[in-house]
Amino acid sequence: MQPRNMSMSGVVDLAAVKAAGEAKAKAEQARAESARTGGGGGVSPSALVIDVDEAGFETDVLQRSTEVPVVIDFWAEWCEPCKQLGPLLERLATEYNGRFVLAKVDVDANQMLMQQFGIQGIPAVFAVVAGQALPLFQGAAPESQIRQTLDQLIQVGEERFGLTGIVVDADAEVTDSAPAEVPAGPYDALLEAAAQALDASDFDGAVQAYRNVLSEDPVNTEAKLGLAQAELLRRVAGLDPQKVRADAAEKPADPAAQMDAADLDLVGGHVEDAFGRLVETVRRTFGDDRDAVRVRLLKLFEVIGPEDPRVIAARTALARVLF
Repeated sequence: MQPRNMSMSGVVDLAAVKAAGEAKAKAEQARAESARTGGGGGVSPSALVIDVDEAGFETDVLQRSTEVPVVIDFWAEWCEPCKQLGPLLERLATEYNGRFVLAKVDVDANQMLMQQFGIQGIPAVFAVVAGQALPLFQGAAPESQIRQTLDQLIQVGEERFGLTGIVVDADAEVTDSAPAEVPAGPYDALLEAAAQALDASDFDGAVQAYRNVLSEDPVNTEAKLGLAQAELLRRVAGLDPQKVRADAAEKPADPAAQMDAADLDLVGGHVEDAFGRLVETVRRTFGDDRDAVRVRLLKLFEVIGPEDPRVIAARTALARVLF
């Protein structure tokens, strides 16, 4: 029942990359099948807004968040702003058509959940993505701001965890707004090929597929993240971990030894260790060696994502060393 971090955010291993790719592929396949058959096989629109209590939190929120972002609205009957915000969030949940699920928690009946989330006042809105709780906003907010926040949440769910939402069967019950058709993106086939290559441990194929996307769309976020991950996995695939660790310990100023060790650190989930190792190596080296280590560190930043606090802290440390 207690909120906890169930995600593997920042732990970059093949299983995590594969899971994200598989989750996205399955969700998009279900959406495509639903569109082809004219509905069916999905949840009803009413399932997009649910009442959640302490007993059902594990299943209704934590487990569900591994499939779709869950937005939690903490409210109470006596709260006047809640009466304005609640209907707005419900309308947006329907409008977004399965890109997120709205979970409503009555704080009077669920005091323990309120305490566990550290809520000081209501309305308060949180999100849970892949088991990870994120504060969104507290108090009343304009619709434009809420939409922007939801768009960012959905983007994070898609890019970091492969969560593309759940399929909604519009024929299950009548709703006020018709679901918008989700067109296939121009690079979906290439991105799917990359995911399949990762699934088969064909890292060369995955790298090439992501590069094909980026050659046409250099700012494609999914391809940039995927390329960084595939290149990392390709680099570590042929390494002998024991030898790499020994070399790194014996040669603290050797750029190649430290870069290999940092790759293994990151794949093993030791993100701060990987970043710290390369920042220190940048400090110890000069010229082309320093530039090579700096570039490798920037590539590792891409694997984790620019908004991750560990990346932000490491960027600051790198800047201090360089300047």
